[in-house]
Amino acid sequence: MTTPWGEPVLSRFPEDPRDRLRAWDASDEYLLRHLAERQPPLSGAVVVVGDRWGALVTALAAHRPTQITDSWLGQEATRANLARNGVEPGTVRLLTTRDAPPERTDVLLVRVPKSLALLEDQLLRLAPSVHADTVVVGTGMVKEIHTSTLKLFERILGPTRTSLAEKKARLIFCTPDPFLVRPPNPWPYRYPLPGDVGPVSGRTVVNHAGVFCADRLDIGTRFFLRHLPAGGGGGRVVDLGCGNGVVGTAMALADPKAEVLFVDESFQAVASAQDTYRANDVSGHAEFRVGDGLAGVPSGSVDLVLNNPPFHSHQATTDATAWRMFTGARRTLRTGGELWVVGNRHLGHHVKLRRLFGNSEVVASDPKFVVLRAVRR
Repeated sequence: MTTPWGEPVLSRFPEDPRDRLRAWDASDEYLLRHLAERQPPLSGAVVVVGDRWGALVTALAAHRPTQITDSWLGQEATRANLARNGVEPGTVRLLTTRDAPPERTDVLLVRVPKSLALLEDQLLRLAPSVHADTVVVGTGMVKEIHTSTLKLFERILGPTRTSLAEKKARLIFCTPDPFLVRPPNPWPYRYPLPGDVGPVSGRTVVNHAGVFCADRLDIGTRFFLRHLPAGGGGGRVVDLGCGNGVVGTAMALADPKAEVLFVDESFQAVASAQDTYRANDVSGHAEFRVGDGLAGVPSGSVDLVLNNPPFHSHQATTDATAWRMFTGARRTLRTGGELWVVGNRHLGHHVKLRRLFGNSEVVASDPKFVVLRAVRR
């Protein structure tokens, strides 16, 4: 990536030489050019929110910034990119969205996330650290910045305007208003589940900001919940890409002898899963882990994996995450262990499963979704 401070070499995480997606985009470049041309130069405590793969904090390492991210993969990419470019450990402070925010922010740089709820939550959490002289600049691709995005900055921080577009990217300029009366933070959000979704019918879901379909049960998960395996045999179950944890909680309710592992790469998701599980007074053993899918789970140690794989990485459509999840499931399942997958019919997950497992069975389907079962032979 070419920046006014040099050309850092950057990669996504996990590194894959076949992956043609870059670890930065035009919005990162636009923001860095603006900061280099800005007078006076940056000074004070620099906080960067939503830096997807560490491109911004790597370029700005001389300012000793703090990065706040919801992505475990993004944080690992940042660590690798900082090391790759010779940045001394400790130069950049790495925080998650679950950590307490910095007490003071003199420069706030915001990479606009896909989730408006996550943006709302993070701005509300950071607002007390912002003062009248704080420099606030957001960045994103034009398709990511909407009127609702700008209204959120105005409602939480102060008057907001945008730049002209360059290479389909745009900047957001916000002037903090120290006298602004801010709304209370509505997150996490709790709601009862409908009465037709198996063991979790009528139960409580807790969603932290940024979790997929945070204010309602998405239709894919709803379909999955109606067709989960019966359980009752105990064993080790994994809710892979757990989101708010409702699938794993359903299995724990159906089979109190089961040991359930909830895993997701989103810190917000794992916090949601943990809170959902606790809100329903589930008996049995559960573990909650933030990480890259099933990495670190011993081979041949799992009886059942339940998965609703994503097919987007930020704005890019890709099946790389699904492939990693499926291959991880095959490695960690015991002989006779099963992977159950729900997905949109058009994604063709059955083809991938047949290549990896040698088999794939349709458990249930409707015009939009399909539940598939593959067995580790």
